[in-house]
Amino acid sequence: GVAPHVYRASARDARDLQAADVIFYAGLSLEGQLSEVLERLAKRRPTVAVSERAVPEELRVRTADGYGVDPHVWMDVSLWARTVDVVQETLSLLVPECARTTSARAAAYRKQLEALDQWVRDSVASLPPARRVLVTAHDAFFYYGRAYGFEVYGIQGISTEAEAGLADIRAVTDLVVKREVPALFVETSINPRNIEAVQAAVRARGREVAIGGELFSDALGNAGTWQGTYIGMLVHNTKTIVEALGGQVAPLPEDLAEWAARWQVPLPVAPAPEER
Repeated sequence: GVAPHVYRASARDARDLQAADVIFYAGLSLEGQLSEVLERLAKRRPTVAVSERAVPEELRVRTADGYGVDPHVWMDVSLWARTVDVVQETLSLLVPECARTTSARAAAYRKQLEALDQWVRDSVASLPPARRVLVTAHDAFFYYGRAYGFEVYGIQGISTEAEAGLADIRAVTDLVVKREVPALFVETSINPRNIEAVQAAVRARGREVAIGGELFSDALGNAGTWQGTYIGMLVHNTKTIVEALGGQVAPLPEDLAEWAARWQVPLPVAPAPEER
């Protein structure tokens, strides 16, 4: 529930990591200060940076800050789906007697992610291109924008450690007024003060812009909820963005019906072919 860029490992985290048979993490500098702990652990047990292993150099987004690469690759479902193979192959090597089962489950999950990727595209298609302007608290949504056709503007930089200045607030305010952006978005793991500052600055110039809702950027929803799953995080974000900007999300595809039923997701599911 907090930004990984600034997260520090607790004593309990260290004990849990030391007791693990295998550790998966994103990589590409996402974990910030935790990266040093993970690098030390990698000398003693299997420790896999799934983004670094799965996403080739040519598909990574380069940045001009200290990161060098934008680590938020999971916002593009088609890119994040590549990590399924990394996890499956690692587990199959560690527990070869379970390789067949692991492979079958990975294939089933890839099918769900393919359906999710298409659902996001279908839902975004309900927005006219001029409405596809996404203004968020920090630069966590560039992969989402590149994949699904949004112009993305974050007030802060890639890391939540970066502080937004008056020039950043003014630039985003100018954009919102000029483009008549209907909604801004706060993030669950980031203080909303910068978004609220833009909203107030827009109001001072005689216009109104709504807070369109909360997005999950560097954290999932609560454990045990549908938003606490990867699929649910993307469904929630897309529904929040599309509806706040004036569009309408598509019914969930049949390949996500089992997931939706399991988590009691309050969204319609497209009927199976024989029911149409």
